[in-house]
Amino acid sequence: MLIRLRFFASLRERLHRSEAMWSVQAGATVGDLWASLCTVHPDLEALTGSISFAVDREYVDRDHRLAPDCEVALIPPVSGG
Repeated sequence: MLIRLRFFASLRERLHRSEAMWSVQAGATVGDLWASLCTVHPDLEALTGSISFAVDREYVDRDHRLAPDCEVALIPPVSGG
């Protein structure tokens, strides 16, 4: 199934894009999605403990199951004042 990814802050800069379409298997979780992204982009692995996820604009845990055509925002920690 296809889902839409939205990348913010340092993720957007690392991947040189703000959005992407991504294919996952039916029943996949947010954690499965992150693992597949890290397989394709190994440098993202370092961010594993600090990324937040929102599905259809609601924050979720990594065990949240994805639905077809959902939107997943990947939000790294940000600093500033």
